[in-house]
Amino acid sequence: MKTQNIKFLLMFSFLIVFYISFCQDVTHISNNIADAIKKGNAKDLAVYFDSNIELTLIDKDGTYSKSQAEIILKDFFAKNPPNDFSINHNGASKDLSQFYIGSYKTSNKQNFRIYYLIKSVSGKMLIQQLQIQE
Repeated sequence: MKTQNIKFLLMFSFLIVFYISFCQDVTHISNNIADAIKKGNAKDLAVYFDSNIELTLIDKDGTYSKSQAEIILKDFFAKNPPNDFSINHNGASKDLSQFYIGSYKTSNKQNFRIYYLIKSVSGKMLIQQLQIQE
């Protein structure tokens, strides 16, 4: 009976450590993504893209390769230089994917809503979807 309790306690402790580590990784990645958006840095943002990403912009909508999406976003940021970006809402699903909704304000006084979804792919949290809407 004692051995069974010790095994349970060790397994439970391992799961808690794993979960805390996972949450810290997601928080770190989310902060890096938000910083890249805030700076208008498509190159730093693309580091977190999966090999293909569903991208929706004002005049573009489709699935693009990582490099294509980076070029599209570089153009967007050049035309809409950042003034501020803040996360307004976030959440998670049972498959451990995370979504974020934020407000992007440009130096031209325009406001955009940005939504992105990150999921674990081969142990890495990567952006699967990115939407930018007026």
